[in-house]
Amino acid sequence: MHQLLLLRHAKSSWDDANQPDRDRPLNQRGRTSAALMRHTMLELGLSPDLVLVSSAKRTQETLEALEPWTDTPLIEPMDALYLATAGQLMDALRDVPETVRSVLLIGHNPGLHDLALTLCNDPNQPAARQMAAGFPTAALAEFTIGAPWSRIMPGGGRLVRFLTPRGLSGTD
Repeated sequence: MHQLLLLRHAKSSWDDANQPDRDRPLNQRGRTSAALMRHTMLELGLSPDLVLVSSAKRTQETLEALEPWTDTPLIEPMDALYLATAGQLMDALRDVPETVRSVLLIGHNPGLHDLALTLCNDPNQPAARQMAAGFPTAALAEFTIGAPWSRIMPGGGRLVRFLTPRGLSGTD
């Protein structure tokens, strides 16, 4: 049994309209949300063995906000994850070595949201319905995956939980 954590990057800044999309940093709300998610992940014992992260600045800064880890994971920044489709993300997961128990994938919508919906084996459970309604910035979906990474398929994941910064902080 494997664990897959899908984390959308935290809220990024749009202050500089001329800045390339790939280079946008987190804004203050994003840094706060990422810190909240770090605290929650620590409380829940969610500590990946491997982090696959888009090379975009906002995903890299989201990852930095999750550090330090209890157990330091292997971190693989990947250009191919920048604005990747669900299929491209699935392909990246299929390349994960079988010895890796837990993977954290930090990426972008709409691909990350589409991947989460594709993996979910029970779209009628409350967490899945919440996730289907949207995958906001700094949201985290935790799945258990029963197949080897190389054979991960649509419907092959059981959604354990779906967490959003808004839901964790209790704000509207």
